[in-house]
Order: sequence, then structure tokens, then C-alpha cells
Amino acid sequence: MNIMMMTNTFTPHVGGVARSVERFTAAYRRQGHRVMVVAPSFEKIPEDEMDVVRIPAIQHFNGSDFSVVLPVHAPLTLALERFRPDIIHSHHPFLLGGTALRLARRYGLPLIFTHHTMYEQYTHYVPGDSRAMKQFVIQLATSYANLCDLVFAPSQSVAKVLQGRGVRTPIEVVATGVDVQVFAQGSGPGFRAAMAIPADALVIGHLGRLAPEKNLEFLATAVAAYLQTDSRAHFLLIGSGPSVKIIQQIFVRENLTPRLHHVTLLEQPLLASAYQAMHIFAFASRSETQGMVLTEAMAAGVPVVALDAPGVREVVVDSVNGMLLYDESVAAFAAALHSMASLPAEQIALLQEGARRTARDFSQEATAAKALALYAGVIGQREEGKLHSVYAQEEYGVWEELLRRVRIEWDIFKNVLDAADAALHSGGPQDKKQP
Repeated sequence: MNIMMMTNTFTPHVGGVARSVERFTAAYRRQGHRVMVVAPSFEKIPEDEMDVVRIPAIQHFNGSDFSVVLPVHAPLTLALERFRPDIIHSHHPFLLGGTALRLARRYGLPLIFTHHTMYEQYTHYVPGDSRAMKQFVIQLATSYANLCDLVFAPSQSVAKVLQGRGVRTPIEVVATGVDVQVFAQGSGPGFRAAMAIPADALVIGHLGRLAPEKNLEFLATAVAAYLQTDSRAHFLLIGSGPSVKIIQQIFVRENLTPRLHHVTLLEQPLLASAYQAMHIFAFASRSETQGMVLTEAMAAGVPVVALDAPGVREVVVDSVNGMLLYDESVAAFAAALHSMASLPAEQIALLQEGARRTARDFSQEATAAKALALYAGVIGQREEGKLHSVYAQEEYGVWEELLRRVRIEWDIFKNVLDAADAALHSGGPQDKKQP
């Protein structure tokens, strides 16, 4: 089948949604399907992209590593008519997600939506962040989901939340898979040597986008607390983002800078080697819908210490592939790291095998096959006229009104900023030059 994937983030952007789209796209193509990805333009876009349509976008929105897509649709319409998709898969409820909905309505195509993100936990990137803005975002995503033919939830936790918020569209749990064979390879000793980490060091690792919603100040504080009790322990940090500075400050404050090893970005095969270099993967995010880095670490045989949270509890099983903590305190997290580091070799081996077994349950080919079967089912239902009225005018009107309200709040805040800027730079009487 011909599948159109529409996403606000894609390579070379590093993040969960971008990686999910990339993985599913690759898996679908391996299974003989055509995929066209519609995504924003980014800096340093790969030159050899296949079937990718890039839409102009504003880069580094409000100091983040996200982009804001500009409303340019003519080239996209032409690409769609040439590609002739059987189905459209949207990965966001706004920006290109809105375009996906309008294209699905225009061409009578089934629309799938993956609810990757708890969007209300990211509104701090928007000027004027408020409780009202958070509620708008929740309502927007819920209304959007009800305009789709099928919703994919990355985990059972997310599916329950969506049902509780009033999503009436059928929901299926479809996790992003992991390439088990790729992450099972690599050279841990070689990577440690390249990073000047002692060969006999105990390496606690973390990988991901380094942003406030990932609870990284807490994580860095807890890891530093453990490092103070174990002179052989080092922290391997992989990723980039606005939280890098606070993490570095914590290690400076604790006089632990020589034992912090930071790499901003890695690609295969070095990424697999980085995981292989770790003995424990530390994770404290509470904003995940699915912790993909957890299954990557487990594919490399690395047990996990993590806080109990949606998207995490479906992967980390206490005493099977790691430790799941219900006490969110620095002391408890540091103690858990100490407890795992102190386990005898035979128990560590059992956790490592448990981790690899969990990763196999999340294999990329299995999750892609499930998604493709669901696509085929929705296409069949559409052809037979059995789908619910996904584009009900009343629901569509609600979604459009929510978009309008969000735009109004944005415009109000921009007007306040513009007025303040004008007042500061207009020059009062004290600024006038004397004749």
C-alpha cells in the first residue's frame, strides 16, 4: 500500500516522534510498501532522502529544538496527487496534523493518528504558558483524535488516559519497535576507551533529548549523589537540549566534572556501542508515552533504573529487567543505583537477559506488522462504508474553534510583547537630546 506519514519532527531532528516515524517508515519499506514522509525543513537535511517532502519551517522555535511549519500547501498537494496514498498517518494534532486532516477530508482517505505526546507537558515552550493553554492543548488533541478513523496509543497507559479524556475513536496500542539486532552489537570497551572512561569503571548512562520535561535536573542530582558514594562510577550522558547547562552545573557543584562524559549526538554503529558501554541505564522522565530509549538499552542488555510513570511501567518490570521506583526522591533513586551496582554477577546476568527478552517483545518488525494490519482493516472498512462518521461537521467545528482560541491567546501575548518592546525603544522625555 501507499502510506503518507505527516509529522512535525523528522530527521535530522533527534527526538522520540522523529525516531518513531523513521523506524516505522523503514520497516514498512522493508515489507514492500511505499511511504512518503511529509515533514518540516531542518538544518543539515540528508541529501539522499527518498520520498520525503519538506515544508518550509521556522527553526529553533522559542529557543527549543522544534520547528514551526509555515502554511505552504501547493507543492504538497501536487506530491500527494502523484503519490496517490491509500492512507494518511498523522503524528501530531496541529500544524502538519491539521494539514493531514484537511487532505484526508478533501480526498476521502482514511486518517490514522498516533498520540505520541502528552502535549500539555510541553506548553512551557509556548510564550504565555498558562493553565488555560494546557487545557486548550488537551481539548485540541482530544477533538483531533475524534476526527480520525483510528488512534494509535504508544502504550496502554496512554490509551486509558485518552479514553478518560473523551476520545471516542477506536484506540489500538501500537508501540514503536526497536531493531534488536542493531543494538545487540557494538563495542562497549571500545566506546569507553574513546570517551576516556576507565576500563574498570561502573558506567551509569542516559540517552535522550535533554529538556526540562524529561526531569533531568532530578536525574542528574540523583546520579551525582550516587557517584559521591562510589569512586569507580562514571556518568555517560548522550543527547542535546536546553537542560545540558543545569546538568553540568550540578556536576561542577559536586566536584564531579571529570566523571561526567557528554556526547551530543551519535548515529549507528556508535549509538549501539554507547549503550554497550553502560552497565545501568538511568531514567527519570514522567512525560513519556513510550520510553523508546528503554527498549534500546534493553536490546543492548542494559538493566534500567526508572521512576514509575506512564510509558515506563509497560517496559520496566521490577526485578526482571531493572528497578521501577515509586518513591520519587533523590535519596531513593541514588539508593536504587547503589543496590543494582552491588548485585552479584549472577543476578546482574539475569537482569541483562530479562532486558534482552523484553526488547524482543518490542521488535520493530512485529510492531510494524501490527500497524500494517490495522491500516488494511481501516482501508477495508472505508471501502465498505463501515467507518463511523469521522468527519462529523460538529466535531470538526469544535476542533477549528479550539485552534482559533489558541491563536487568539498567542496573538494577545505577542501584542503585549510588541507593545512593551515599542515602549522600551520609543524613547521618553529623558532620552531626548538637548538642543
